[in-house]
Amino acid sequence: MSSTLHRRFTVPIAVFALAGLALTGCTSGSGGGASTAPGPGDAGKADGVVTIYGTIADTEATLLEQSWADWGKKNNITIKYEGSKEFEAQIGVRAQGGNAPDIAIFPQPGLLADLASRNFIQPAPAGVKANVEKYWSKDWAGYATTAGVLYGAPLMASVKGFVWYSPKQFTAWGVAVPKTWDELLALTKTIQEKTGKAPWCAGFGSDAASGWPGTDWVEDLLLRQAGPTVYDNWVSHKIPFTDPAVKSAFDSVGKILLNPAYVNAGLGDVKSINSTPFGDVARTLGNGSCAMTHQASFFDGFIQDPKNGNAKVGPDADVWAFITPGVAAGAPAVTGGGEMVAAFSNDADTVKVQEYLSSPEWANSRVKLGGVISANNGLDPASASSPILQQAIKILQDPKTTFRFDGSDLMPGVVGAGSFWTGMVDWINGKPTDDVLKTIDASWPAK
Repeated sequence: MSSTLHRRFTVPIAVFALAGLALTGCTSGSGGGASTAPGPGDAGKADGVVTIYGTIADTEATLLEQSWADWGKKNNITIKYEGSKEFEAQIGVRAQGGNAPDIAIFPQPGLLADLASRNFIQPAPAGVKANVEKYWSKDWAGYATTAGVLYGAPLMASVKGFVWYSPKQFTAWGVAVPKTWDELLALTKTIQEKTGKAPWCAGFGSDAASGWPGTDWVEDLLLRQAGPTVYDNWVSHKIPFTDPAVKSAFDSVGKILLNPAYVNAGLGDVKSINSTPFGDVARTLGNGSCAMTHQASFFDGFIQDPKNGNAKVGPDADVWAFITPGVAAGAPAVTGGGEMVAAFSNDADTVKVQEYLSSPEWANSRVKLGGVISANNGLDPASASSPILQQAIKILQDPKTTFRFDGSDLMPGVVGAGSFWTGMVDWINGKPTDDVLKTIDASWPAK
């Protein structure tokens, strides 16, 4: 399970100033608009201890601490990490109360932008800027940039929009991996006709976060069909949810998810999508009752989980995956998630830790421990623990790839982690698309 997945179970409470977040055309230039005075976490400290606060918890928190343990010893710095499911609600409270950590790991760029715009966050130090310029794309740098100022660096990442399938079944059916969206629809029709069964399985169930897998579908189709500029304008609400491009993305997803002949393989009817926990889909995919499902790179952990049948993931194994294709064949356009690391303090030890976390040395250290990837261009794909993660790294490192951050994570929490999620559930339950879009759009906070 990826670190970005943990965020899905923590409904963001903070409503951030999205208008201040530059999504495209951002550079990591220095200067302008932010205080360089010591932040709340400084307090003149020089004790060799650096505190980090984030959403990463449980086993992943242990692996995170392992990733910097040797470096900390060599540099005589003790890094104390605190993981919390209340991060989104508490980080602003701590900052305003003068009790901020030295460093925070933000799962949402908008929350970082909000605190940066209020001068709680230190501008990125020179070493971090140099690493970002050398090892991260401008798209990724943009998610840590506000009003032209770079405030931090990306950490880990996930690639969304994979279509998981069985290579053996494809061979038996005489079908190939599609290169365009129309070819994917044709493939779906062919499998249904050959087998007489629904080819796709899906699960939107995720407790209070139910519906989020549906938002990933819509984001993928909007980016591929309308392009990155329309996608960015939608995320920032320059165009509304009721825009024809957004409706077209919903309609395209509906050709699969709302078609009773195409879903919900091994699980039920269309409405069973909402009652099926997203992780349970791995079982039907692994046992062959489902031909295809749409989910992010972290899903290989669910597929290979013994409780789901312990299927193997690989090009010649039980299950493999391809990126959801676009309108035309060619360079991929992908959505994904990740974290941003920024600091409230600017003492020497904190700066050293920031620089290390933005480096390929840290990225390789953490990725070798398994289960996660990074978009750091200095990361060796061979460091990844599975073939699908290696493929995801190559996609992120490909300069031809158009990458956009998960749209719902960039929107105000009341929308991206609220009405958009519930709207997907209503849509699967039969609410007309126009009504769903109007309801979501009406929830967007007034400026």
